[in-house]
Amino acid sequence: MSEEKEPRERDEREAGERAEELPAAARAEAGSGAEAGEAPQDTPGNGDGDGDAEADAAAERPGPAVVAAAVPREPVQLPSDGRTRLKAAVWPPRVSRGQLVVALLLFALGLALAIQVRSTNDHSELRGARQEDLVRILDELDGKQQRLQSEKTQLEQSLAQLENSSNQAKEAQEQTRKKAAELGVLAGTEQATGPGIVLTIDDPQGQVKADMLLDTLQELRAAGAEAIQINDVRVVAGTYFTDNSSGGGVRIDGKDVSQPFRFTVVGNPQDLAPALNIPGGVVRSLENHQARATIVQQQKVLVDALATPKPLQYGKPAAK
Repeated sequence: MSEEKEPRERDEREAGERAEELPAAARAEAGSGAEAGEAPQDTPGNGDGDGDAEADAAAERPGPAVVAAAVPREPVQLPSDGRTRLKAAVWPPRVSRGQLVVALLLFALGLALAIQVRSTNDHSELRGARQEDLVRILDELDGKQQRLQSEKTQLEQSLAQLENSSNQAKEAQEQTRKKAAELGVLAGTEQATGPGIVLTIDDPQGQVKADMLLDTLQELRAAGAEAIQINDVRVVAGTYFTDNSSGGGVRIDGKDVSQPFRFTVVGNPQDLAPALNIPGGVVRSLENHQARATIVQQQKVLVDALATPKPLQYGKPAAK
């Protein structure tokens, strides 16, 4: 028995030394291997007590699992190149929402700092100036501003005076010119144009006399005629009609006027034409004397005959 115990104690001592050298994971695997390598329990009729002792020694010896666990594992080889490790860490990029927000905030902060630095550099010339120099520069700027403001005020006053005087003179001149043109149309010294009518009287029998032409003129003036021309004679306030007793026909302002009599009238056509066509009016009277009257309304007629004004002998402008 003593000889059998000595090999068993030696084996147990060697197994303990190997177990101390293994790491904790190897020990666990060795333990599991030992449990898996336990011998089956004795059954009745399996030998004597010596056989049991040998089975116990075999169970305590390390099995194949213990031997396999004792072999050290090879470490994972990492890239030794730093550039390769950096590339593996950076690519492919993995950007989260938080990282994007931080990047935008950093960009905005950098932009604000750049603007601030630029605005600060703009005034870098004055940053190194002395206090006396700054006060002098400020006084010069104040004085220049006051002089410019004074010049601006003077120029504005001069402009207002010129505008008032020029506007008044221009307005008075315009009003005078307009009034002179209106008086020239009435006096017959200016041509007149505008809407109106053209009245043509054909008198093949020679029955139209001066009084009939005068009645026609009065009807036109009463209807609002502003300028009238009969053939080539301009009708004005002092126009008169006479019958030509020697050769027939009519004389207007001492000029012989033969038929057809052509009235060129400036005025509102919607007022002038009905005034001549009223029952018992000018057109009806001319038809009764075997004459034919033709009225044509036009949007623009031209009265171009001019009258020669006569100088006043008795009348003078009344003093105000």
